[in-house]
Amino acid sequence: MRKPVIVSVVNHKGGVLKTTTTANLGAGLARKGSRVLVCDLDPQQNLTVSLIGRVPYDENTPTLYDALMEEGGLDHLIRPTSTKYLDILPSSEDFFAAELSLAPREAREFVFRTCCEQTTALKAYDFVLIDNSPSVSLVTVNSLIASDYFLVPVSAEYLPLTGLVMLGDSIGRIQHKLAPSLRSLGVVITLFHRSETICRRVERELERELGDMLFRTRIRVNTKAKTAPSVMKTIFEYEDSPQGRGTEDYTQLADEVVERVASFESATSLEPAAHA
Repeated sequence: MRKPVIVSVVNHKGGVLKTTTTANLGAGLARKGSRVLVCDLDPQQNLTVSLIGRVPYDENTPTLYDALMEEGGLDHLIRPTSTKYLDILPSSEDFFAAELSLAPREAREFVFRTCCEQTTALKAYDFVLIDNSPSVSLVTVNSLIASDYFLVPVSAEYLPLTGLVMLGDSIGRIQHKLAPSLRSLGVVITLFHRSETICRRVERELERELGDMLFRTRIRVNTKAKTAPSVMKTIFEYEDSPQGRGTEDYTQLADEVVERVASFESATSLEPAAHA
């Protein structure tokens, strides 16, 4: 498997467990022995706060925003978390200005990819997971262009389901014009409760429309997953039990991600031989 495999976690609808999925999928992969870097490209800094607490802004301390503006490496910004093999590229308060500052730049969509290419430490990781804001913004476009795959969490509700088509159209245009090698890793259903009619309806519609691109894993409704970030813990640390609902769900999702990436990478490596 190529190193690292870079995955953008995206959805232009908020409240679908995008940040929760980034943090806990990262932790699940790390618990399997993979070296994982999670990146916070959301100005709200929710991933940063969830894993290491808010990073106070100091004009004398370099930030992710500074690295983007300088198109420099990110090595000096990477920090460890409390989970072994899981590191984070945190965001800070000045990152809210990134969107406007990138807009007038030449090749503005490729800035984050340039930063990644200049980051020496990146080759030490097996997976890089990028948490994005709930929009297809210029920063999100940067994330997608720097990625090999994108993963879409969608909550088992009606409105997020209707927005999935628009998200697909937006990413399709990015793939066509700017990132032809970007691939979908799939869609994962979150906030799932089998006893609720709407959840089962959304599940059936997604199974029919997406087929194999829908993950088998269902991320179930879990109040502990809501509480864990308040004490800067992943669901694995907070539940501290192999039978915990979130522990089971995100372990299964991590297994599926590894399985899918291996399958896609294997198929890609066979393509040149097939055309020889």
